[in-house]
Amino acid sequence: MNQPGLTLQIRRNIPTRRYRVLAVVGFALCLAVWGLISASAIVDPVFLPSPVTVARTMTEIFSDQTIWSDLWVSFVRVTIGFLLSAIVALPMGILIGSFKPIEAIAQPVTEFVRYVPVPALIPILMVTLGIGEESKWALIFIGTYFQLVLMVADEVRRVPYELLQVAQTLGAKRGEIISRVLWRSAMPGIFDALRLCNGWAWTYLIVAELVAANEGLGFRILKFSRFLQTPKIWVYLILLGAIGLLLDLLFRALNRRLFKWAESGK
Repeated sequence: MNQPGLTLQIRRNIPTRRYRVLAVVGFALCLAVWGLISASAIVDPVFLPSPVTVARTMTEIFSDQTIWSDLWVSFVRVTIGFLLSAIVALPMGILIGSFKPIEAIAQPVTEFVRYVPVPALIPILMVTLGIGEESKWALIFIGTYFQLVLMVADEVRRVPYELLQVAQTLGAKRGEIISRVLWRSAMPGIFDALRLCNGWAWTYLIVAELVAANEGLGFRILKFSRFLQTPKIWVYLILLGAIGLLLDLLFRALNRRLFKWAESGK
């Protein structure tokens, strides 16, 4: 009986080199489709400039210091908001995943707030915290905290109960079980949750900068849109995508390095 091709077997790993080549092919296909659509004039060039036009605009923009200033301001904002969210969400998620009474008290409220559209909170944050940096940090905090809490709690609950029973049999106390069994076993999954929430943090940051900012990547995109400077908008969108991809790769590399002992199916 013939075996299916190695590259098409479900969840079967492929060589790293082949993976990278296929990733490049994926980007090349997207670029080709973009070029074909812009060349065929199906979409007005005002809204979809050609890759060549965007590349020329990118060269001009990166020769100016403005984009580097915008990038630094946005990076600082998202980092502060995300770190504040992680500092609060990690212990709360561990508590929710470890103790049913705390889960009963906190999880329904967290689930409720999670479905409130974060952009709808911008007027409230502007009134309560002003239009300074605090409102932007708060928006990122709210946008990532409730998601991260639930994801951390789920990872803690995935730890096999047999491990807890073994620890109890060996005389481990409650605090030792949480710190040495639950926390350490859930760490790879929690790190993945941080990776995902970091991407959401950038999304909420851009939303905040579109409304109340005088510098940053989101502010610049809004400014370009007012004058239909579409090639510049595309440059900033490509930059945001590149930042997200690099951060994602960094999180994955750190995950592999820090948790070599964890079996990963990703």
